Amino acid sequence: MTLDAFLILAAALFAVGLYGALTQQSIVMIMMGLELMVNGLLVAGGAFWYFVAPATADGQLVVLVAVTVMALEMAMGFAVTTAIFRARDVDVTDDAEDLKG
Repeated sequence: MTLDAFLILAAALFAVGLYGALTQQSIVMIMMGLELMVNGLLVAGGAFWYFVAPATADGQLVVLVAVTVMALEMAMGFAVTTAIFRARDVDVTDDAEDLKG
């Protein structure tokens, strides 16, 4: 595969994630859109590292750390969403806006 193919895949993932994050009202669906956007960035970053310096494992390590951090962030987001849903029976962003500090 070429760098162009990876960048097209990354752009498609980012575009679908952006569409999903901007058009949905469910907190879970917005988080899924954000996840797709970050995955698109990771694909682009990993592809650049592969084509710029294929002999080193620096890019792979950065992508692995980013995926781990992304998984932790999504787990925390889903935990907060579950807590909000259990406390107030709210699962859409319009109803959760009164939770401001």
